[in-house]
Amino acid sequence: MKIIAGKYKNRILAGPKHIRPTQDSVKKSLFDILGDIAGLSFLDLYAGSGSIGIEALSRGADKVCLVESDRGCIRDIGVNLQKLNIGQECRVVELDAMEAIKKLHAKLEKFDIIFIDPPYYGDLAKKSLQTIGAYDILAPCGWIIVQHYKKDPVSPEEGSFSVFRKTKYGDTFLSFYKR
Repeated sequence: MKIIAGKYKNRILAGPKHIRPTQDSVKKSLFDILGDIAGLSFLDLYAGSGSIGIEALSRGADKVCLVESDRGCIRDIGVNLQKLNIGQECRVVELDAMEAIKKLHAKLEKFDIIFIDPPYYGDLAKKSLQTIGAYDILAPCGWIIVQHYKKDPVSPEEGSFSVFRKTKYGDTFLSFYKR
């Protein structure tokens, strides 16, 4: 895995062998669609190695929060942040995604972009969207992006969120939600 653009471009990242990293082509398309994210806040739920959040930071995101509960992933995130000398601008929350959403809400935090890439073959994307809706951590004009497998479809509407764009990359989909 590597950073594909920005101030950390071409830097190699560590990642546990048991995760499914986002392919570079999907990552490039995601950030091409997002456009200029300079100064925005970015939440990466189910962060894995942290590559998507670190990519956002590399491209100018102001505040990045990585949420991960797996200890092996947390260790590799720490290695990646240390290797890139990333400090205060990237925070790691070692909690289950649903608990992290509640904790972030309790601290009155809001994010301009929320990226959700849960393990495939489950309903974690739906649960995450529902929890975000209930605990309102999305900024008023923010977007939620769900990366999911083609056999794990997501609903075109979930609570107050609705899909406004969907892109396909082989077996991987990105579904873009807004209020």
